Amino acid sequence: MKHLRKLLYPFSVVYHGVTAARNTLYDLDILSSEKYELPIICVGNLSVGGTGKSPMIEYLLNLLKTEKVAVLSRGYKRKSTGFQLVTVNDSVLKSGDEPLQFKNKFPRAIIAVDANRQHGIAELQKFSPAVILLDDAFQHRKVQAGFQILLTRYDELFTKDLLLPAGNLRESRGGMWRADIILVTKCPSELSQEKMREIEREIAPTSYQKVFFTGIEYDSSVFNKQESMLLQDFMRKKFTLVTGIAKATPLVQHLNRLSGNFEHLEFGDHHAFSEEELRKLRKHARILTTEKDFMRLRNYFPAEQLYYLPIQVKFLNGAQPEFDQSIQNFINKKETR
Repeated sequence: MKHLRKLLYPFSVVYHGVTAARNTLYDLDILSSEKYELPIICVGNLSVGGTGKSPMIEYLLNLLKTEKVAVLSRGYKRKSTGFQLVTVNDSVLKSGDEPLQFKNKFPRAIIAVDANRQHGIAELQKFSPAVILLDDAFQHRKVQAGFQILLTRYDELFTKDLLLPAGNLRESRGGMWRADIILVTKCPSELSQEKMREIEREIAPTSYQKVFFTGIEYDSSVFNKQESMLLQDFMRKKFTLVTGIAKATPLVQHLNRLSGNFEHLEFGDHHAFSEEELRKLRKHARILTTEKDFMRLRNYFPAEQLYYLPIQVKFLNGAQPEFDQSIQNFINKKETR
């Protein structure tokens, strides 16, 4: 499929011309970007999906849990329009799966969705947050976030990718210059120092950029609407893995390493399950899914049938304190201005 997509390279050249012209207009201030005194941190990527933005937003929410934090997301595939505050009992159709996940895990945080980031920030400022996290807004140049975190997958570095439609890049790799931090995500836990240095040379960060490496850490327990269970106990019986995420391979590999006996039913990212699909899924006695998928499925199954396995970000090479300090330094600098 990748080789077939390369036949679309001429269209990527046209796409590059359009996106490069747009970025240049913003860089030259011909197109205006809104600046804010409030600390605003953007988490995004150059490619289409699957880099781990949601776990990073959750990491920041946990890091800043003593602050009054707001998250602004687009609310991908929701049916509502405009600005919406997310509540724990919302439907996915109103808020989108990931914002609903954020609100359920961090009920004290202010979670909102709005495709118009300028409008969304203006609405959130009415609640006087100490910091706003922008989910997947790296290409939203109308907003000038004070701090930019750029994510790229270990096995799909943006330096080795092509622009849409021949590849998965939303804009050229030159967009990395806007980032303050570059996170190489979903790395294997045993990644060597030599390999890290090789990747950093490949990325070639500027003098003001820091590169960090992170992996995925799976919880030792699974959860449903009512209770939790140790993953090793859950896996003693056969189950069905249901995923509707961009990249399910790491999860499948993790469960295989634990010798799980399961079949995998894979759907597209943010998949909207039809009544027929739900009917077929109900025939499976025990279902394990991701936390994001659980938000879309939880209202259609009894608690004892549907479980999810949480994940979190794990920094490699003992770099977590340095990353945390970079975030705190930015917030403290903004607060003392």
